[in-house]
Amino acid sequence: MELDLSNFDVKLSDDINSWEEVNLLYNSALKQIQTKIEILNEEFQEVHRYNPIEHVKSRVKAPESIVKKLKRNGYESTIENMVRYVNDIAGIRIICSFTSDIYRIAEMISNQKDIQVLTVKDYIMNPKQSGYRSYHMIVSLPVYLSDRIVNVKVEIQIRTVAMDFWASLEHKIQYKFEGKAPQHINSELFECASMVANLDEKMLQLNDEILAVEAGE
Repeated sequence: MELDLSNFDVKLSDDINSWEEVNLLYNSALKQIQTKIEILNEEFQEVHRYNPIEHVKSRVKAPESIVKKLKRNGYESTIENMVRYVNDIAGIRIICSFTSDIYRIAEMISNQKDIQVLTVKDYIMNPKQSGYRSYHMIVSLPVYLSDRIVNVKVEIQIRTVAMDFWASLEHKIQYKFEGKAPQHINSELFECASMVANLDEKMLQLNDEILAVEAGE
């Protein structure tokens, strides 16, 4: 699902004039998202006696990485273009145990009234050609400054521990070979992605059996 973000982005870029402001706003947005996730996880533990989230990682994209992405897509390196065309300046990755947790967490985030979901890409139901699996959301949320409110975009990736392990290895391989890894390595990596998917499925089935036994006690 892709939405027209042109009006949203113009308003946002009008409010940001320097890299310092970019850094402040996107770091603030990450702090807000992280706090929300911590609260949701604690609430889930209190109500259901279960933690769906293993751990959370976050980062603000380095300026040089943003410039490279803009150049790769044919855009000038300006603050306006950064805000308009780079959706993952602020990124947060949520690691969970089971695939069912991924959709549960995504729903909990979507239900937050001050978070607007802009785009969703489900690479679990529709894996990338490489075998990559993850659930991606681009959201916006308001950052309250002393003199104004700025809506800031954050990319959220939700994946299992196994998916994250595979993605980490793929990243290292692509970095090592500058995106041109030998075919046999890509083939083995794809085979590993299938093994990871099967492992996630079996682990989920096993967990469901354990929960069913506990419910019957």
